[in-house]
Amino acid sequence: MTTANAAPGKGASSRQNKKFTSSGLLKGRSAARLAAVQALYQTVLTDVSPDQVILEFTSHRLDKVGEGTEADGVVKLTNKERALFRLLVSGVSRRVKEIDEMITPNLRDDWSPERVPPLLLSALRAGVFEFLECADVPVKVVINEYVNLAHAFYEGQEPAFVNAVLDRIGKVLRKDELENSGGDRQT
Repeated sequence: MTTANAAPGKGASSRQNKKFTSSGLLKGRSAARLAAVQALYQTVLTDVSPDQVILEFTSHRLDKVGEGTEADGVVKLTNKERALFRLLVSGVSRRVKEIDEMITPNLRDDWSPERVPPLLLSALRAGVFEFLECADVPVKVVINEYVNLAHAFYEGQEPAFVNAVLDRIGKVLRKDELENSGGDRQT
């Protein structure tokens, strides 16, 4: 089952706290993104197909009860959130070469996607996919979501790395949105 005790620090805004349950678990679309990054990470580390990983997660790790309720320390995903999870995992898997070609020029000169730690690479790939396929989610929201996920797993410079790479790619893929940035939409 997917959990993330990734509650924000003491100085976090109340808006950011809405992404966490009272016990510090991610909820809603943020939890779906976390599950997708975990599933993508699993596909990088194993020979299991993306379809099989999706089946495993939806059958055994993602519980579905009501509208995103919390029970037994696990956030339950709604049907809409489960659909986002499936879209991210299958979409990234389908477009991984194209996505990696967008990531590569935004890495240090001596780096390739293969050198990026698999968990970070999974987060970057999911973020780039959202830029490409989820036009209803603003660039700033996509970046913030994946930076927050990086903070859930890393305490060093990795979240800043995710921020920098996604920011550069977002400025290219969503140039018009950023030039016309008129209001934020839902996460």
